[in-house]
Amino acid sequence: MLKKFIQQLFLGYRLYAVLLGLSVIFLLSYWIAFLFPVGIILLWSLAFLLVLDTIILFRKQDALFAQRLLPEKFSNSDVNEVRLLLDNHLAIPITYTIIDEIPVQFQKRDFELKGELPSKEEITLVYQLIPLERGEYYFGDLHVFVQSKLGLVKRRLSFQRGQLVKVYPSFIQMQQYDFLANDTKRVDQGLKKIRRIGHTLEFEQIKEYSLGDDVRSINWKATAKAANLMVNQFQDEKSQPIYSILDMGRVMQMPFEGLSLLDYAINSCLAFSNIAIKKGDKAGVVTFSHTIHKSLAASNRKTHLLGILEMLYGLKTDYLDTDFGLLYTWLKRKVNQRSMVILFTNFEHQSALERQMPYLQAIAKQHLLVVVMFENTLLESVASEPSERISDVLMQTIAGKFLYDKRLMAKELNRHGIQTILTKPKDLSINTINKYLELKARGLI
Repeated sequence: MLKKFIQQLFLGYRLYAVLLGLSVIFLLSYWIAFLFPVGIILLWSLAFLLVLDTIILFRKQDALFAQRLLPEKFSNSDVNEVRLLLDNHLAIPITYTIIDEIPVQFQKRDFELKGELPSKEEITLVYQLIPLERGEYYFGDLHVFVQSKLGLVKRRLSFQRGQLVKVYPSFIQMQQYDFLANDTKRVDQGLKKIRRIGHTLEFEQIKEYSLGDDVRSINWKATAKAANLMVNQFQDEKSQPIYSILDMGRVMQMPFEGLSLLDYAINSCLAFSNIAIKKGDKAGVVTFSHTIHKSLAASNRKTHLLGILEMLYGLKTDYLDTDFGLLYTWLKRKVNQRSMVILFTNFEHQSALERQMPYLQAIAKQHLLVVVMFENTLLESVASEPSERISDVLMQTIAGKFLYDKRLMAKELNRHGIQTILTKPKDLSINTINKYLELKARGLI
């Protein structure tokens, strides 16, 4: 009991200030004699108030209740709220100082909340955290230092020794783009929606036979009833497979505004898959670098999005070169139906694209391939800065050359019939979704 009391007892700053004042009084009493008895009286008064303040704070075992309320999961790169519940059980108002042991990933070593809490009252405090990495985050102890109005001593109370919260890809961003899936009146100027008729799984109607119709689709029962040749008409299946391919090689480790390119791609993949499923298409995910890491077959089940979320949760780059030939082989063997393939990767040099172009062309012959590349926003800022020295001009020239090469690579992909998205990292999700909606409106998927 005594050990616990000592561990919880802390001296307040006001006590040190009073002791400093008393020290000055006793020092002056060497020359001014009547100050000595005044100092003695004040010292005994301080001792009495110190004991009184200690009794006030320590007479109740449960003087205060505190609780940290965490959400089930955090959303990466978004603002997440942490709630703190405080309940004062004392009959006096208190002053509190909260020190929460925030996970090491945030590197916040000076976090504290201060305020006052009336007697027998309860309040809820809220602070915000923005995680920049996926994974497990551990919260330590929640410490609350309590003081009375006297402020001579503090009592430290500790609660909730250790809590775990997992940081998932940005599901908040995914929810923000939900409205795009419900925009049924969306009209793109210059785009014509093509309706294809063919032999697929989705039946459309029964119609009279016309010259040129496939005789294999004759419906003999309907023909007998109508006394005229009737054929089944089919249309392209509406639930098209859409695969998001995530490059996990070294090129995706480049950071922008605290997030790696892989994190931007993962957030976009989740938001885009949500839109695709709500539009009736089947969403799948494949991750690869020098090998195929994980794959999730395309599906449009409502629970499929949770599977995608769990799959994306623990992905990390492996700092190795990416094997696009392996990706082509896997797609040819595993994905038999023509699908839309969105490849999240990055090419910084023309030579890197030229090495992979044969594989990209081979994939584009079998599927609708969309290659996503990232603009280097740091180079853009360098190229747009005013130049004052020769070295600045040189840096701007080099930055401009890299930016020009990136646009040239996008045009080269388009020239070979490969759809391309060249985007800033922060605009990736909305540009990917818009590209999907555009291709869907044009009837290409």
